[in-house]
Amino acid sequence: MAIERTFSILKPDATRRNLTGAINAVFEKNGLSIVAQKRVQLTQAQAEGFYAVHKERSFFGELVSFMISGPVVLQVLQGENAMARNRELMGATDPKKADAGTIRAEFAESIEANSVHGSDSLENAKTEISYFFAETEIVA
Repeated sequence: MAIERTFSILKPDATRRNLTGAINAVFEKNGLSIVAQKRVQLTQAQAEGFYAVHKERSFFGELVSFMISGPVVLQVLQGENAMARNRELMGATDPKKADAGTIRAEFAESIEANSVHGSDSLENAKTEISYFFAETEIVA
């Protein structure tokens, strides 16, 4: 099995409800180490740049507004098959369709306020990590 890094965001709905510790406990209990972390208030420019791939989609404005509505926790997770493992732990984007025991099934408020973001490929993980973290900020 390959040791990988992936990117994670604990979204404003999770930080507003003080769920960062509970969500991070799920990651750590399941073999993912948090090797970089910072709590930030995203600017509109940061959120628009990060989600630029969705710029032409109808939900782009709402997504950006939500992501700047409160603080987020940006993280780099590391572990065996970290990207796939994180996706599994998060569950389906729509919490109503997420398997029981997944982060979104347990903590999400709605399909929009679904508590977490995770990279969907190793290539995107590298891009997303470098968007917010310098290599010197990642401590394995």
